[in-house]
Amino acid sequence: MARDPETIQREIEQARDALAESLDALGEKASPKRFVDAGKQNAQEKLADPRIKYGLIAIGVLVGLAIVRRMFR
Repeated sequence: MARDPETIQREIEQARDALAESLDALGEKASPKRFVDAGKQNAQEKLADPRIKYGLIAIGVLVGLAIVRRMFR
């Protein structure tokens, strides 16, 4: 049984629209900007931890003191 051309055209357009929506969703999931934002947020959360924050400050002070000590030796 043959289908009429309008029905076939409508089905093609529906399939095309569904494919476009799927591609848009995949593009959003795989977006590099999304990965960068997630990484940045993760790093900010880690640096908000007082143990890490004050540990990095202590390391920075020690490195600074070592540089100053070498300069005046």
